[in-house]
Amino acid sequence: MNQLNTAQLNEVKRQMNIYTNGVQDIIPLEDLEAKVAKSVLQNKPLKIKLGLDPSAPDVHLGHTVVLNKMRQFQENGHIIQLIIGDFTGKIGDPTGKSVARKQLTDQEVKHNAKTYFEQFAKVIDMEKVELHYNSKWLSELKFEDVIQLAGKITVARILERDDFEERIALGKPISLHEFFYPLMQGFDSVVLESDIELGGTDQHFNILMGRHFQERFGKEKQVALLMPLLEGLDGVEKMSKSKKNYIGIDESPQEMYGKAMSIPDKLMPKYFELITDFTPEQIQTTQKQLETGELHPRDAKMLLGKTIVRMYHSIDAAEQAEHNFISVFQKGSMPDDIPVREWKGNKETSIVELLVGLEMLSSKSEARRMIDNRGVKVNGKQVDNPKLTLIVTDGLIVQVGKRKFVKLKL
Repeated sequence: MNQLNTAQLNEVKRQMNIYTNGVQDIIPLEDLEAKVAKSVLQNKPLKIKLGLDPSAPDVHLGHTVVLNKMRQFQENGHIIQLIIGDFTGKIGDPTGKSVARKQLTDQEVKHNAKTYFEQFAKVIDMEKVELHYNSKWLSELKFEDVIQLAGKITVARILERDDFEERIALGKPISLHEFFYPLMQGFDSVVLESDIELGGTDQHFNILMGRHFQERFGKEKQVALLMPLLEGLDGVEKMSKSKKNYIGIDESPQEMYGKAMSIPDKLMPKYFELITDFTPEQIQTTQKQLETGELHPRDAKMLLGKTIVRMYHSIDAAEQAEHNFISVFQKGSMPDDIPVREWKGNKETSIVELLVGLEMLSSKSEARRMIDNRGVKVNGKQVDNPKLTLIVTDGLIVQVGKRKFVKLKL
């Protein structure tokens, strides 16, 4: 730091302000500052690693917490190392799992990875990403190499993992191959000589393995930059497709905006900080306005919804989604762009059959529950009777909940 001039010191301070914003933990903070300072002094980009085992191809806003941080590094000229775990994915990351994960096939890994790339391109510049498949080096290891790698870590250290401790306490089995997952993730950092590895707080153990193995192999140790996990729309559980509390980045503008309006008030500051492209100054201003009451939670959600749609679609789509929300939910009118579906079933049908046939609800029991909860309308009229039989006509509008509309075509 002593070798830096005033302009360079200011640049280090500027970058550190961006990188530390919204982060849960940096291990260690002084190493991150030293790496940024060295990068500025030598005009040499840092190598920022993110490892992925593509076990599920759908990306939601919870995933973008880490991606947005990567984008910040990329915008400052640093190199993104995206590691696709086509080798480790066949083992499955045991993090947070009470049982061993299903091992993926080559075909599943390739399919999911392709889907990831298409969705990631909405957040980061994929053309400037260094793309690596860890089978390139892991599949080349001989058994002797694997034994030597395992000799650089103790069993006691591996058993420090919370999920392993929990499974042992509950008498649940742990397969030996699961112990090798963090070893291989750590070895990825050795091969690529990564400066910083990003991940959620649930990746704490795996990312520290990178530091451990780099040191054992005589490399400069990477910094662990851990991002908080984002609660979903329920405000309790981590955002997850299986929990149905997510906003997918491939969803329609109207769906995105409508879901944003259901985020609990208490999570507004966190969402602005973690999943928008606001500057640290804009985030601070928004959070202060929420605290003082200058910004009403409803208006904050509308701003958030509009921002999310703009980021993943366009400014025009964001304006239209806001207009649609105000028109439909605040004024009680029908949306302008209701999707049209052709009805090939019987013209005389039950409301339950219609809802399931249109795939607006997944089962007859779910359809009946929705009707009982007063969540179904036909041509704007509440449906109270789950046994209702109706005549399907051209242009009939069916509504489920607040956001799902379908116009029928015969």
